[in-house]
Amino acid sequence: MRLYSMPSSGNSYKIRLALALTGREAEVIDCENGSEALTRAKAEGVLPYGKVPALVLDDGRKLGESDAILWYLGEETSLIPSDPVERAQMLGWMFWEQYNHEPVIAVRQALLCYPERASDATPEHLADLLKRGHAVLQVMEERLVGHDWLIDEASLADLCLYAYTHSAGTRGGFEMDRFPAINAWLRRVEAIPGYVRLDQ
Repeated sequence: MRLYSMPSSGNSYKIRLALALTGREAEVIDCENGSEALTRAKAEGVLPYGKVPALVLDDGRKLGESDAILWYLGEETSLIPSDPVERAQMLGWMFWEQYNHEPVIAVRQALLCYPERASDATPEHLADLLKRGHAVLQVMEERLVGHDWLIDEASLADLCLYAYTHSAGTRGGFEMDRFPAINAWLRRVEAIPGYVRLDQ
């Protein structure tokens, strides 16, 4: 398999983390924003939606969208629960991540970390994202008080939400001291055998 991955992106990191935790191997092609590799990947038509991450399977079929790729990699592993209600709960968290968490938590990180996004990083916009982000993180905090994982066992939902949550403080300026249950959960994810960091 070949993974087209943006090294600094949480959405790409999800896939690298899932590969590591499931013991799967893929050739990783770094496609940082503005890179020649990204331009070439787009020209070659290997990115189903014109963006990374994308996974090209051994038979040449292509998968896009980070959570869809997670589902593929999680098939027949303990990261997808066998109980249909728990599967639906897991998917609920994954949909919530894309519609509620990522547009706030990841966007604030991008505005602060990528020079090409600096023009959008107005004080008003950053303040709004900070307020909304703390509200989003509070939803996770309330679930994780008294629970080890987002559903009953570690699942794709935890990998999905870990990707941008773990850097919310360092890259996004969110006040993570306000969320002790999230911080304990981050450490549990990092203790899963095979775990790799964003920069690995």
